[in-house]
Amino acid sequence: MNRRLCLARRPAGKLSVTDLALIEEPVPEPGPGEILVRNTWLSIDPSLRIRLAETTPDGYLPPLRPGEGLTGLALGVVAETRHPDYTVGELVSHTLGYREYAVVGAGAQTIGGYGAPTRIETGDLPPQWFLGPLGSAGLTAYVGLVEILELTAADTLWVSSAAGSVGSLAAQLAVLRGATVLGSAGSPDKVAYLRDELGIAAFDYHEPALAESLAALAPTGIDAYFDNVGGDHLTAALGALRPQGRIALCGAVSGYDGAAPAGPPNLFTMVAKGLRMRGFRAGSFNHLEAPMRAEVATHLAAGRLIHRESVFEGIEQAAAALVAMLSGATTGKTLCRLA
Repeated sequence: MNRRLCLARRPAGKLSVTDLALIEEPVPEPGPGEILVRNTWLSIDPSLRIRLAETTPDGYLPPLRPGEGLTGLALGVVAETRHPDYTVGELVSHTLGYREYAVVGAGAQTIGGYGAPTRIETGDLPPQWFLGPLGSAGLTAYVGLVEILELTAADTLWVSSAAGSVGSLAAQLAVLRGATVLGSAGSPDKVAYLRDELGIAAFDYHEPALAESLAALAPTGIDAYFDNVGGDHLTAALGALRPQGRIALCGAVSGYDGAAPAGPPNLFTMVAKGLRMRGFRAGSFNHLEAPMRAEVATHLAAGRLIHRESVFEGIEQAAAALVAMLSGATTGKTLCRLA
């Protein structure tokens, strides 16, 4: 039998585990040109929450319907194949997570262009790293710094949600490029992690006021902002950026989990200071995955990059993993490991 996590009902406010249901059904059969994958690792990502609402932003994936299975990036082993390019036992990545078995075809849905079925050669590296620092998180951090912000060693950079999967990588890669880096997070423990383990200046955005905390660490302002949060964080960044500053819009998690998205009231600051702001998704930059992996893998092997994981065990814990990650209870990359 196959167990998969489905949307039971649309969340009213913050996501609860009771909004999701684990159903059991026969293991699906692959058709011509398809493979049956036994999933081993599930990537738990905040953007999935967007699809649990009644509507999704223009240009994004459609909302999931009650009763429909959740999807997300995953790794798994080929259990059966009817595709000439795949053999039993190979490790592949795909986007049909939140289930134990998945039938994957060449035309499988991607997440903004990322996550097409791909054979993974791990070498001596932990396979789950290809869902984190060597996967979408690493590519998002790399693209944000290199392509969007064009970061230099002379820059002062603020990274929001800097204890998260993308933020922690962006902050460390920026330090390795010589930039001055500030990070914000939502608890004293996470701030301690940023300061003591990642070695960056950091503050808890809860107290005192966010803008005041930022000003205390960057009294003369910042040159660049890597935005994972949106809302009041983006408002504070617009106020702190120096003329010709740059913003990389990666996400807006403050508005994902039942909160009304809030746009910055000081948007005219973009005009007054000549700022540049660009939103992006990793799937538009798949051509940079190889150089990203080469750089990040080298840093990981040398111990220059710290990678932390919050791992939940079994498909029955996938709902709890998603809720915990959205509530800020996890640090680094959130994963669910399947037996």
